[in-house]
Amino acid sequence: MDSSAAEKKPLISVENVSFNDGYGPVLLDITLPIHEGDFLSIIGPIGSGKTTHLNIILGLLKPTRGRVRIMGKDLEEFADWPKIGYIPQKATHFDPLFPASAKEVVAMALGPSRLLSRGTRRREESAIRHALQVVGMEEFKNRRIGRLSGGQQQRIFIARAIVNGPRILFLDEPTTGVDAETQGYFYDLLDRLNTQEGITIVLVTHDIGIVDKHISQVACLNQRLVYHGSHGEFCRSETFKDILAGGHLVSHRH
Repeated sequence: MDSSAAEKKPLISVENVSFNDGYGPVLLDITLPIHEGDFLSIIGPIGSGKTTHLNIILGLLKPTRGRVRIMGKDLEEFADWPKIGYIPQKATHFDPLFPASAKEVVAMALGPSRLLSRGTRRREESAIRHALQVVGMEEFKNRRIGRLSGGQQQRIFIARAIVNGPRILFLDEPTTGVDAETQGYFYDLLDRLNTQEGITIVLVTHDIGIVDKHISQVACLNQRLVYHGSHGEFCRSETFKDILAGGHLVSHRH
């Protein structure tokens, strides 16, 4: 791990976490800090425990052993969930006839607004407008969500995830079924969120070819944490070759 990262206090700290689903161990003794400003990719083969690890951080699963701290608080005490953005697997797989505009989908993350004061409504409108601008979708705000392309829908769901101004954004297999050109735009967008909006990014994927030029940190899971370090070091390491035999890592750094 970079010495500079080690000196910083983690935004999220996973400490000695293990998880057993009743059939056997899924995670074994995972310790993984996530620092402010990281663009972290959590990778590993299918069934390696990546989504389970993410669900434990989000409080959706309770670890068999170990603990998670978020922004200095134990997970059980943490309550500021608007500061955590999350895009689950298959977020855009929904009824194409769903009667909501792109703007309304983004607004869903803010909760009901009919009882809000006029000033609060204005702030929410400003937040929605900013989120749509960040993802380049303001001109489509009134279009029915089901009439947008897959890549456009993906951007709307990112806007929904960032409208509350989160400090960290988790994405679980976000590019499944997305073509290469859309993936390129998607990673450029995540880079802007990271560098310009100051959002820490955690990207979960089983596709080792997704380790892209924008990613600064890589964590490789295979029940255990078998690697955590910089993107460049990972591209040169033997670790992924040993654990993901037969895979091919594509490095797009120039």
